[in-house]
Amino acid sequence: MKYYSNIIIFSFLAVMISCSQNNRNEHQDEHEHADEKELHEGHDKGEHGNHHGDEIELSPCVAERFGVKTDSIIPSDFSEVINVSGQIVPASGDISTISATTSGIVTLAPGINIGKRIGAGTTIASISSKGVSGGDADNAARIARDAARRELDRITPLYKDGIVSEKDYNMARQTYDAAVAAYSAPAASGVASSRTGGVITQLLAQSGQYVETGAPIAVVSQNTRLTLRADLPEKYYNILPTIMSANFKPTYSNRYISMEEVGGRLMSTPSSSTTQGGYIPVYFTFENNGQAVPGAFAEISLIGSRRHDVISLPVESLIEQQGAFYVYVKVHDGAFEKRRVIIGDNDGRKVEIRSGVNKGDNVVVAGAQVVRMAESSGAVPEGHSHNH
Repeated sequence: MKYYSNIIIFSFLAVMISCSQNNRNEHQDEHEHADEKELHEGHDKGEHGNHHGDEIELSPCVAERFGVKTDSIIPSDFSEVINVSGQIVPASGDISTISATTSGIVTLAPGINIGKRIGAGTTIASISSKGVSGGDADNAARIARDAARRELDRITPLYKDGIVSEKDYNMARQTYDAAVAAYSAPAASGVASSRTGGVITQLLAQSGQYVETGAPIAVVSQNTRLTLRADLPEKYYNILPTIMSANFKPTYSNRYISMEEVGGRLMSTPSSSTTQGGYIPVYFTFENNGQAVPGAFAEISLIGSRRHDVISLPVESLIEQQGAFYVYVKVHDGAFEKRRVIIGDNDGRKVEIRSGVNKGDNVVVAGAQVVRMAESSGAVPEGHSHNH
């Protein structure tokens, strides 16, 4: 019972009692007549606990209230599976870097934080050269440009009148062009803005920090698509051509996500030349529907070639005890049988069952823990008490 909180245990027992009480009056006469017949026939009913031989009894009322569901086994296709680890990374085309437009001291704009969603053109930071050793280079460039413009304006009419030589005019023109090239209006404004909308995933500079022109300040991801990198051990190189899809479970979640669910696909089949530290990276691309966080690590089930007529069950069907795996098979209404099974491949959602159950068996596919609780509770099942 260590797997359950006291609240769940009490709720379970309360529902059992409630279901039993609700049906006691309805079936009391029937039980009395049955008991009388059994007594006359000298029939020994044996013990009246939770188990009848190998059966585990759980009333349909309790099963329904706690969501116990069964399904008949039908062999179907099942894919080869290799379980590896990997990481969710932003797709390269969805990332943009905001860089410093000039050298100086950074001041982040109000509200700029990692995780903030912004629109195109949003100001990320301002950079100021005031008070920095060497002076304000952008202001100096503006002054030089304005001076070169005034000199060119002065010399142009003199050149047309033949007072100034062509050499002097060309020199003034060249000086002005160079001054214009050296001056940048965005740099002079000291404003660094995002070219695209998206979510700020990294802040590479903080307020008060000095940066050089071109230094990265922030990274924005549109997050419309993400990339899943699966690190496949080199020993599995031969199965690379068979890999078609994947299921993955981020470390912050208990649920596997299938590529089909998020419109994903295998990007390409890697070659041995891409091996990194004994692993071959296998990449998938998929739509970000909000379930995946860029940068998170994940458990990944790589799905390969299909096999036919395989018995498989949902992961939730299995109960593990001391390293062995079991399922519950419904033998008739209100009674279940515990079976040990040998498992094979596991794709995170379904598990191959190599032995222990057969085609047509009615297996618990949801609420197996509830049946397990009934197995270990020792509660008297409804309809089998002879204390009237």
